[in-house]
Amino acid sequence: MKKLLEYWFKISDKIRFLFVGGFNFLCSYVIFVVMTFIIGTDHYQICNMLAWTLSSIISYSTQRYFVFQSKGKWLHEYLKCCTTWIIGYLINAALLELTVKVLHLNVYLAQIISVGLTSVVTYILFKYFAFKKSKNT
Repeated sequence: MKKLLEYWFKISDKIRFLFVGGFNFLCSYVIFVVMTFIIGTDHYQICNMLAWTLSSIISYSTQRYFVFQSKGKWLHEYLKCCTTWIIGYLINAALLELTVKVLHLNVYLAQIISVGLTSVVTYILFKYFAFKKSKNT
């Protein structure tokens, strides 16, 4: 296992972010789909908010360790991650609304597109804000 982790951390953080982000997206998307079945597709924005909220715990843990190898103060980083997620959520919600109402895509395809585009912004915010390494480390 140690050798596998050594190999993993030799991979560029951008590639690690894609893999870990893909896993996090899958978790979030499954939550989104389940919520739409429970609440209904007419309430896709509520489902989106619930998916972002519930998947944030998984995302924080996996990004912190498997992508950015952070050893910073977890509460401080978590609060900065919350800021990142709020920005990401707002971008995602706007793109979701645009793709559903203007482009007339179904909510499931619209969510895939929206999250894909939002991921670029969240990577930048995670790397240079939430998990930014201090000059002391």
